[in-house]
Amino acid sequence: AHPDPSLSSLFAKENLAGMSEEQLNRYDRLINEPSNDWDIYYWATEAKPTPAEFDNDVMAMLREFAKNRNREQRLRQPDLEYLFEPPR
Repeated sequence: AHPDPSLSSLFAKENLAGMSEEQLNRYDRLINEPSNDWDIYYWATEAKPTPAEFDNDVMAMLREFAKNRNREQRLRQPDLEYLFEPPR
C-alpha cells in the first residue's frame, strides 16, 4: 500500500503541463527508477534525505507540493467517498 497514492498523481495533474521537457524527463525518472514508492513519499515529505541523483528541481517542486498538501489536509475534512474505496 502507498501512504498517499494521490500525492504524485495530484502533483502530476497540477504541474506536468507547465514543465519543460528536461523536467518531464526528470519526473519520469523519479517515478520509475526508485524501486519503492515509499522512497519517493519519504523524500517528498522529508522523512528521509533525497539521494543526490534525484535531488533536483522536480524533487524540490514535489517537496513543496507535499508541504502544501499537508496544510490543505489539515484544513479540510477528508472526503467521505474515500471510506468506500475498495481496498487495493
